[in-house]
Amino acid sequence: MTAFTPTALQYSSTSYLQSWVPSIEGTRDHNSWCVRVRSYKLTSQRFQQQNIARGLTIQCAATKQAKSPAEEEWKVKRELLLQKRVKSVEPKEALRLQKENNFVILDVRPEAEFKEAHPADAINVQIYRLIKEWTAWDIARRAAFAFFGIFSGTEENPEFIKSVEDKLDKNAKIIIACSAGGTMKPTQNLPEGQQSRSLIAAYLLVLNGYTNVFHLEGGLYRWFKEDLPTVSEE
Repeated sequence: MTAFTPTALQYSSTSYLQSWVPSIEGTRDHNSWCVRVRSYKLTSQRFQQQNIARGLTIQCAATKQAKSPAEEEWKVKRELLLQKRVKSVEPKEALRLQKENNFVILDVRPEAEFKEAHPADAINVQIYRLIKEWTAWDIARRAAFAFFGIFSGTEENPEFIKSVEDKLDKNAKIIIACSAGGTMKPTQNLPEGQQSRSLIAAYLLVLNGYTNVFHLEGGLYRWFKEDLPTVSEE
């Protein structure tokens, strides 16, 4: 398993891509990529017509949307999670809490991964989804993903909080899980811990008034490795 924080991995693109998509930031979460593309400030409102990879042509502005809470710096997220006393629990402890204390495991991986295998009685709301729209910015992001060999680029799910609210009330006891899990614990190499999809989700839930939020340490990778109760929908 390899994990990268969004701020730890940066690539500088070359040739024509450098003029409009100079860097890519990515989080490798077990077998999934959650990648944001960061555009430099444009010097004009519109692009001159230019040919993009494999004959794709774009002639419009590709203006990045305002930063969302999920894109906040990890240091800021971590500080709030610690302030709100969000706890991390090991997989076996999560299972005990689920069975004995009515905790709900919220799996924030993509739906396809959830269906392949997930903890028994877990619910799924994906925090990232495949890029859906075809605005100039979305086309730019798709091209940037493709430039680095990633042909299933993802974006933040704008319906994440609403979907959670439809399934869980603000007082629900929730353990959030993703593949790698991440950690808030400092280490010698990672003094601020390691960001992950589940920790981003925990941050968003806390911001939106959820009061009993826990995080699965080691993620579902460890859950499956420890052979804890797992079901499949395939």
